[in-house]
Amino acid sequence: MNNQVSEHRRKWLMDKLMIMGMLSQKDDELSLRELERKYRRVKSKSHPHSQMDSLHFITFTS
Repeated sequence: MNNQVSEHRRKWLMDKLMIMGMLSQKDDELSLRELERKYRRVKSKSHPHSQMDSLHFITFTS
């Protein structure tokens, strides 16, 4: 059962990365852990608040 879940997650990640154009044929043999890292990296780079200057913190004093 655990193997089925891992394979399903691996296929899901591969599909997502292919849609984003971030996976090529040579990446077909990546492990689940490598795919998760790649997906996390892509998601963090595409997030609107991922750059340092994107968010500005304001300190309020009472």
